Amino acid sequence: MCFSASASFVTAGITGVIGVVALTRVKGPREVPLAATPLLFALQQCIEGSLWLSLPQADNSLSAPLTVLYLFFAETFWPLYAPIAVWLIEPNVSRRHLMVVCLAVGAGVGAYLLWRILGQPHFAKISDGHMVYVTGYRHSDAVGAAYLTATGLPLLLSSQRSLVVLGAIVLAGLVVAYAFYWESFVSVWCYFAAAASVAILCHFEWSRPSREHVAKA
Repeated sequence: MCFSASASFVTAGITGVIGVVALTRVKGPREVPLAATPLLFALQQCIEGSLWLSLPQADNSLSAPLTVLYLFFAETFWPLYAPIAVWLIEPNVSRRHLMVVCLAVGAGVGAYLLWRILGQPHFAKISDGHMVYVTGYRHSDAVGAAYLTATGLPLLLSSQRSLVVLGAIVLAGLVVAYAFYWESFVSVWCYFAAAASVAILCHFEWSRPSREHVAKA
């Protein structure tokens, strides 16, 4: 997270607990990826917390691999994972078809950003109380739109209200991060997304009766 190591680890602890609880609520294997999302956010926040601890050290040799891992999660993993997780639990056929389009876009933008991560210089630094990721490339508007299509649109397309709420929270976090924390945008937006994990647990709690009915059918 963008503020401190302790904030990152606290966020990781909270989202980790949310993920464990969410996994106890699943009714079938198709629900596992969505339920596991908070755990993956927790791992990502642990990576950034470790980066906070590593950077001020004289021997900060761990900072380079930690930076790559964090950027992999933020820029490559989520555009592919997010649409898959939502697509797997969507009962509406037409909406699933639209989510497949989002998945294809996510695979493309994720592969492109991975190529950028591996082929361009990058490093992390602490600046004015924020974690800033400096890369040798700047995303075009088209890449940004593709990323949003993959990570946010599947949630908004969902026929399940709790997931639409999650999508709205994620996109609101995007607006806030872009407007007020541009330099540390990647860090701040991922923090908002991690904090929104509570909506995933709400989804599994609120939709339990209908999911139990489907599981028994």
